[in-house]
Amino acid sequence: MNLLPIQIWLIIGIALCVLELLVPLPTFLIAGAMGVAALLVAAVSLILPIPAVQIVVWMLLAGSLAIASRRFIPKDSNQLKESSEGITITEIPAGETGRVKYEGGSWKAKCDHPQTAIAAHQKVIVLRRQGTTLIVVPENWLNH
Repeated sequence: MNLLPIQIWLIIGIALCVLELLVPLPTFLIAGAMGVAALLVAAVSLILPIPAVQIVVWMLLAGSLAIASRRFIPKDSNQLKESSEGITITEIPAGETGRVKYEGGSWKAKCDHPQTAIAAHQKVIVLRRQGTTLIVVPENWLNH
């Protein structure tokens, strides 16, 4: 089954727009911008049947829409926060989990470097969260 370029761009555009809506972590409107650009290129493909030109138009449109969408992202978004500090409640053995006090609560935590252990009552930098586990590194790593 051979698909026409307009059909390919419509499939890509719809898939990216749906991805923007369904992904648990926001894509900060990047997938949506790429999807809208693909839908626009579907219309352009009727006029410009050259695939290389369509791809260039899509890249330009997607980039422009992504840059334009930046103003719709809240500046206080949790996803945009810089790394923050916590304090180990228990030791975090190398490659295992321990407990960290972070934002007033006790969290399960694991060191980002699996060969490194972190002692109890040490300051740590929270890099990210994986489910209910915080991924941390010792604060003294910032001095290296």
